[in-house]
Amino acid sequence: MIKPARTLAVASVTMSLALVASACGGGHAKKTPTPTPTPSSSSATSSAAPTPTKAAALAVNPLTGGKPTNHPVVAVKIDDTANGRPQVNIDSADIVYVEQVEGGLTRLIAVFHTNLPTVEAVRSVRANDPELLAQYGPIGFAASGGAPNPLFVLDHSSLRASINDRGGAGFARDGSRGAPYNLTANLAAVAAAVHAGPAKDVGFVWSAAAQNQLGGAAVRTSIHTVVGGTSVDFVWNARLGRYVRYIDGVAQHQSSGEPVATPNVIVQFCQVTPYPQDVDVVGNVAQFTHSVGSGRVVVFRNGHRIVGTWHRRSDGSSTSFLNSSGNPIPLMPGGAWVILVATNAPLS
Repeated sequence: MIKPARTLAVASVTMSLALVASACGGGHAKKTPTPTPTPSSSSATSSAAPTPTKAAALAVNPLTGGKPTNHPVVAVKIDDTANGRPQVNIDSADIVYVEQVEGGLTRLIAVFHTNLPTVEAVRSVRANDPELLAQYGPIGFAASGGAPNPLFVLDHSSLRASINDRGGAGFARDGSRGAPYNLTANLAAVAAAVHAGPAKDVGFVWSAAAQNQLGGAAVRTSIHTVVGGTSVDFVWNARLGRYVRYIDGVAQHQSSGEPVATPNVIVQFCQVTPYPQDVDVVGNVAQFTHSVGSGRVVVFRNGHRIVGTWHRRSDGSSTSFLNSSGNPIPLMPGGAWVILVATNAPLS
């Protein structure tokens, strides 16, 4: 586990507010684990969380830098394999995390606030998810199920979870796809059932005006890295003003036909360690991505590459992304994809 960094003061840039990074997930078969939570998991139970109130006069949406809303926040585990694509409404998410799970595969944690649509394909929780999402507060969390240990960790976190395997609200099956890649979640129904909490500052700083500060940053129109054993690629599309996701050289589209794209890609280098309390039926050990601590980060916006560091003191703390001068890295308003890679992952 990376040791937490010192508290860092985060200056404001035209429009500021926040968000952060890391996790692990995906549905898989289970081996009975030792029922102990991860070292950095929160200990507050979801049933003790207070009833959420409307967001109080936020200047901007802390998860996009755009117009604020009074919607609650719901995070959901989404499949990231060929069987689960095209994903449904993934581009309605404000923040999307790409994380490593067992067998070198990836899963997504999509965080929704601006919109609360129906999404697909929903998969299972992993033990590092509560650590990653604790910075958001007592938000809603939707998943298909999980192995005993990750569910134990989730139950002892601040997240307000709706789990399909436990009869949670908001789930249905899509008859046009095969299980387990056909579980849908109506996130508005999930939010209402679990009393999901409102949006808060999680460390993101947003500024469209900061474009004139990028002159010294290296220009990069394509991004390639690896999460586990899976390539993750984006290509800058100047016409869209967004980075489009590519898999095996093919531009990705969600079920509506719209490209899977984002104005910001954050590559966050984290310590990733085996998690032997969670092993699938073929012997693959789950991986735990540590999102508390500090490390290297590379941010891509407007076709530019900005190198810096990320810092997060504890589960409940926000994540700061700082440039080489120690100032917050401003993101282009509109949301972000955060790619959680191991410390030795390639980036080109």
